[in-house]
Amino acid sequence: MAHLILLLDGQATTIELSSDETLLGRDPKCTLEIKSGMVSRRHARVFKNADEFLVEDMGSGNGTFVNGSKIEGPKPIKHGDRIKLGPVLLRFENNLGADVRPVPATRPAPSRLPSPRNEIGETFNVEVNDDDDESTMMTGRATGFGNLEVKPEAKLKGVLEISKALAGTANIDSLLPKILDTLFNIFPHADRGCVLLKDEITSKMIPRAMKHRRAGDDETVKLSRTILKKVLEDKTGILSSDASNDSRFEASESIANLTIRSMMCVPMLSTEGQPMGVINIDTQNPFNQFQPDDLDLLMAVAGQAAMCYEQAKLLVTALEKQKQDKEMDIAMGVQRSLLPTELPSAEGWEFFASYDTAQAVGGDYYDAFFVEDGKKICLAFGDVAGKGVPASLVMSRIATVVTNVMTFVGDVCEAVNRINDQMCTRAVEGRFVTFVLCVIDIATGEMTIGIAGHMPIMIRKTDGTVVEFGEEIIGVPIGVMEGYPYEVMTRTIEPGETCVIYTDGVSEAMNPDNDLYGVDRLRELMKASTGGHADALGKVILADVRKFANGRAQNDDITIMVFGRK
Repeated sequence: MAHLILLLDGQATTIELSSDETLLGRDPKCTLEIKSGMVSRRHARVFKNADEFLVEDMGSGNGTFVNGSKIEGPKPIKHGDRIKLGPVLLRFENNLGADVRPVPATRPAPSRLPSPRNEIGETFNVEVNDDDDESTMMTGRATGFGNLEVKPEAKLKGVLEISKALAGTANIDSLLPKILDTLFNIFPHADRGCVLLKDEITSKMIPRAMKHRRAGDDETVKLSRTILKKVLEDKTGILSSDASNDSRFEASESIANLTIRSMMCVPMLSTEGQPMGVINIDTQNPFNQFQPDDLDLLMAVAGQAAMCYEQAKLLVTALEKQKQDKEMDIAMGVQRSLLPTELPSAEGWEFFASYDTAQAVGGDYYDAFFVEDGKKICLAFGDVAGKGVPASLVMSRIATVVTNVMTFVGDVCEAVNRINDQMCTRAVEGRFVTFVLCVIDIATGEMTIGIAGHMPIMIRKTDGTVVEFGEEIIGVPIGVMEGYPYEVMTRTIEPGETCVIYTDGVSEAMNPDNDLYGVDRLRELMKASTGGHADALGKVILADVRKFANGRAQNDDITIMVFGRK
């Protein structure tokens, strides 16, 4: 029976070609649905004509390839042919006339490691066999560079050669094939090689690169589980000088098929001396078997390759960090642009605001602008739950919502309710906003406020006493409950009175002894001020918070707004 074998995400799926036509593509209506964005909805078809099977591309975006060559029309296929749809590989199998060699029943089935892709997008396979006899293994020194006293000139040449080949390579995916290319130059009788790296999450060895001496050779690389385990546990290299006569490979169908004559497997050790991967090379040439000196040379080269790989990872990390820093600088600039560039200027009034984020961007928010043709001033002040980028995104949204609502709504109570409803419409779970909305009549000094989960406004009266205003109407934070009935309060700000709105970054600032700054300290500081000077009081509060922290890193955004009548 003819069938296709789909190799995708490390899994092999067999599809019998039982009908005259088999459609391949991303469309669920295809005979074989391939879930890949690089595969067209109706990519190709495999059909039978008399006793022959053919494959035909159906106008796909990325083309259809047979054995590496792009096809233009119907292409006959035979047993063992490779069909590639974009990056997805299939193999055509037709058991009629195929020479299939059975695996002996006494041999455990090999485990297939996940299949990575080579430079042209084809997958390749690495299998690990259970070989338990260690009688003929030869080991190298347990060090990343082998025995430096053995052929030092050869080792130096090999290390310099691989260093030169890998110099300046920051792309990790291209680094590993370069390692194999260089090894094939150092060991001209090597026929195949592969590099396996440890997955940082699962700690399993995953094949990341493979190379064949002969072009078009698509054989699966076979590794001994015993050898792989010993290399990783002992952190040493393994040499099998004649694999075809090695007792560890008796009854191994893979060795018989591939005629492996000699192989070497060495660890790639990190700077901490821990295995981060392995390099395996083998040869099929019976006259050029690997020798102990070759193993020691490979250990030295693998040590340098491991260092180059770690350096490339560090370089990639550094470049990514630079990119993130630049993006954060842009985000910080965008967020700052949402804040007012200057505060309103009205005769008899003073305004001050300060915004200091704990990270590059933050979740605090304030705004101040004229409404009702300049007769009144609107002050908006908020603190998004959390900090950093997520909080900054919510902050940018409420800034837009406040501006839009206050453009058309003059009543403070209605405005708070509309702002809440709009924020609830597309609320992000856990990202609520404590909020204060305040509208001041410039001529009369009448102030109307609505408070959603925020601390009440602190007012320093002309006699030096400090009161908290708005505590009775504090509702739930913005974005928690749609349709919540917020209330407002009205109070006249007398000449000489100063008001302070602040975020919990002020009251919850901590010193090295884990003491909180607290509301009481802020209240006493306001009492001690002369009053009527918003700018001076704001700067005094900020300086006192810094003094109290005594060098401890800021753990939350610190934002204050101070305003009052002269």
